[in-house]
Amino acid sequence: MEKKTEKSKAGYAKLRYCANQARKEGLDYCWVDTCCINKQSSAELSEAINSMYRWYRDAKACYIYLSDVEKANWKKNISKARWFTRGWTLQELLAPAKAIFYDRRWQRLGTKHTLTGVIASVTQIPATALRSTNLRGYSIAQKMSWAAERVTTRAEDSVYCLLGLFDVNMPLLYREGLRAFFRLQEEIIKYNNDHSIFAWSMNDMKFSSLLASSPAYFCKCQFISLEDSLNGRGPFAMTNHGLSIDLKVTPWMADTYLAYLDCADRTTQLESVPIGIFLQRLSEDD
Repeated sequence: MEKKTEKSKAGYAKLRYCANQARKEGLDYCWVDTCCINKQSSAELSEAINSMYRWYRDAKACYIYLSDVEKANWKKNISKARWFTRGWTLQELLAPAKAIFYDRRWQRLGTKHTLTGVIASVTQIPATALRSTNLRGYSIAQKMSWAAERVTTRAEDSVYCLLGLFDVNMPLLYREGLRAFFRLQEEIIKYNNDHSIFAWSMNDMKFSSLLASSPAYFCKCQFISLEDSLNGRGPFAMTNHGLSIDLKVTPWMADTYLAYLDCADRTTQLESVPIGIFLQRLSEDD
């Protein structure tokens, strides 16, 4: 920062508060995203974004600064905090074992563990996920749903902010638009046989790709879990001819079939609703 202008910058208060808190806790270093990434260097930016989730996970503590929340009425207003709407902050919430929330005057509100109930209500993320840094027990669709309504300034960042959550490394290609989310799903498929990646939904019934074009398409997937295999849960992969996967199918009408996925919707604890997707034959050779 230039010395003459640093105090006028929006992130200065966060930087100062963070440094003071780290000093109080006997920490030698602190890392703040707003000033510790050289965005002029594409190589450094790519390394930081691909490493950020791991940095948060390995940190002694993560300080979460809610600049628009006052401690006096935080219970009433915390659900409106901008921090909970941003794509990049999802990993700040999930990755660290110790996360501490502060209000706009840097007054402590509590930790991720003491505020679990409130945070779960605001984010629709299960309390069990907030209490653990091991998220392997949650389906891909569930984890996508946690990001479905979050926003980023650049369209591609709605994808890049999810790399760590899915343990994926990808080169950053700004200006690629929707292609970024297709690339993310293709990378996830390389290392997972989780059918829930195909369990997204859209408002209209038109046929489209098996891959979603945005995290927003997973907004109704909060309760989708993996189930005992109907299909043998064999490997599947993207090929130069599309997706290669073995699924049990039932004829529906004309050239349309219902394919069963190895996942189910558990919106209610008493019932597990199987999930299927409609497939349409494109030609006699398919």
